Amino acid sequence: MKAEETKLKGCFLLTPTIYKDERGYFFESFNKFQFESLTGADGNFVQDNQSFSVYGTIRGLHFQKGTAAQSKLVRVIKGEVLDVAVDLRPESNTYLQWVGAILNEENQMQLYIPKGFAHGFSVLSEQAIVMYKCDNYYNKEAEGGIRYDDPKLRIDWLLEEKDRILSEKDLILPHLKILQ
Repeated sequence: MKAEETKLKGCFLLTPTIYKDERGYFFESFNKFQFESLTGADGNFVQDNQSFSVYGTIRGLHFQKGTAAQSKLVRVIKGEVLDVAVDLRPESNTYLQWVGAILNEENQMQLYIPKGFAHGFSVLSEQAIVMYKCDNYYNKEAEGGIRYDDPKLRIDWLLEEKDRILSEKDLILPHLKILQ
């Protein structure tokens, strides 16, 4: 496995070593020792989440606040997404900057998003199954979010506006100026 730190400190793009032959392929999707050695992050994940979405879906931008904050390790089992992490750490040099990574069933890459970040993704294929590990349990009282089209972030979701599908919950998330 290779780990490459993104421009956002502590946020890593992970590429597994894939062994292919005439039968198909094999790879380790997670190895705690290797993960911790490559990233310096704690690999004590306690919850796995999985979602199924259709083309044009945007989920996010979501985060957990305070002691319920979560680090996430995101991967795509089927299809392709643009996975996005936004740095919400006020003390960070990259505060309010974002990175996006194309994760799909072919490249099998994963994005590690540390605590203090918002997370979201857009579905670029006909369908996508996204799975992510969390190092803290979901807490409804601690959930937060930022509207996907916040003008301060200017995220390019790689989707035409007419193709975007969002939940009612995500459409009423606040813009950053309201959060600050």
